[in-house]
Amino acid sequence: MIGDFVVHATAGAARHATFSTAHGEVATPCFMPVGTLADVKLLEPRDLHELNARIVLANTYHLWLRPGRETLVAAGGLHRFMAWDGPILTDSGGYQVFSLESRREIDDDGVTFRSHLDGSKHRFTPENVVAFQEDLGVDVAMAFDECVKLPSSRKDVERAVTRTTAWAQRCAAAWRRGPTMLFGIVQGGLDEDLRAQSSAELVALDLPGYAIGGLSVGESRAEMDRVARFTAALLPANKPRYLMGVGTVRDLVAGIDRGIDLFDCVYPTRSGRHGRALTRSGIEYNVRNAGCVRDFGPLDPACDCRVCATYTKAYIAHLFRSGELLAQRLISYHNVAALTSLVRDARAAIDGGRWKAFRDALLASASP
Repeated sequence: MIGDFVVHATAGAARHATFSTAHGEVATPCFMPVGTLADVKLLEPRDLHELNARIVLANTYHLWLRPGRETLVAAGGLHRFMAWDGPILTDSGGYQVFSLESRREIDDDGVTFRSHLDGSKHRFTPENVVAFQEDLGVDVAMAFDECVKLPSSRKDVERAVTRTTAWAQRCAAAWRRGPTMLFGIVQGGLDEDLRAQSSAELVALDLPGYAIGGLSVGESRAEMDRVARFTAALLPANKPRYLMGVGTVRDLVAGIDRGIDLFDCVYPTRSGRHGRALTRSGIEYNVRNAGCVRDFGPLDPACDCRVCATYTKAYIAHLFRSGELLAQRLISYHNVAALTSLVRDARAAIDGGRWKAFRDALLASASP
């Protein structure tokens, strides 16, 4: 049944679970590749299936601007438009809007902003953001929230918490409760009292899931770890927990250990486009380094992806140095594979009672 969340095994706070969507079950912990504009950059849907990337993320702000609601509805929804038959989660666009400081005006009803593409004027409210996501037929829609950069004054963070709660209440009232599930987003900066307030107010809405927002926006890793662990413990144990914008091996492992189920980030594909390879051990390196020129091993000997089984590090380094776009595609494919296989093995470690050893080995070896 849509919205069902079943925990299969635990190891401390870490847990292996599944949650059901209109387009199938998602096993957690799970990394969601980011397909901002209805595509995961340089990868096709068949690549994502091959990598066992069960759910992808797209972005309301960008899809609102192009191709727009009318085109997406005429196409039969976002799944058909992008030829992806698995679950889709859409961000509300709140982070993108609030990052456009010189282009937007915020009030208690919503946000007016000008497009970064052509300067055209648009208006986001909790109601129309939820309606847009539902019209696209996505599986998980994120509530509209106010995200503030860090550091920010306590007054600014308090105001963001107040607005986020009020907007989440309006999102919940507007939500049609069909196949699209609505997740709330907890705000509160680095302040535990405000995080506790935001969590309590959103949990009272009894939504299908909850995200920890307002992190990875300027704070230190230690601060992110502290706040994410604190906040995760406040969220319902019988619903999925989602840490937004996290995508390194170290951060995923630490997040899983806090009891977080879902993660997303542009990091693996963005890194791939710049020649940076991720590995299953957490060590990262750039293929443009001189040491790769005559290294005839794979990008990562511990990786079982198609790229590592087929191509050498020297060949990919040659492609990258020669400006061949295939290099960006191959590293992006491998990087997504590194994270999807990481969470797959994390689930197995939790099931098998090996989570602590698995966690400690990766945290000891991962790049800082």
